[in-house]
Amino acid sequence: MNRRLTAIVEREVDGYVALCPELDIASQGGSVTEARDNLTEALVLFFETAPSEEVNLRLRVRPQDAGSQSRMTRKSRRPKVDYPLEIQERLIS
Repeated sequence: MNRRLTAIVEREVDGYVALCPELDIASQGGSVTEARDNLTEALVLFFETAPSEEVNLRLRVRPQDAGSQSRMTRKSRRPKVDYPLEIQERLIS
């Protein structure tokens, strides 16, 4: 399953901050590319480790739709994520 998520990258005094507003996850880096890549890594880790309830809550998935939004692994009860994540980027200076 691919998800389209937003990456907002803002310049700070000593680098860049990247934010995914849909999930309220942020990262940083010395360049736009590094900040975006670090955000992508943070998002992948989130989808790999967060309980399905947390993923659904942050993505505002209704409980009755949760079964069709993510597939659960039997052992971990965590959503299975297929890669890559598709990120739309917007640079704010």
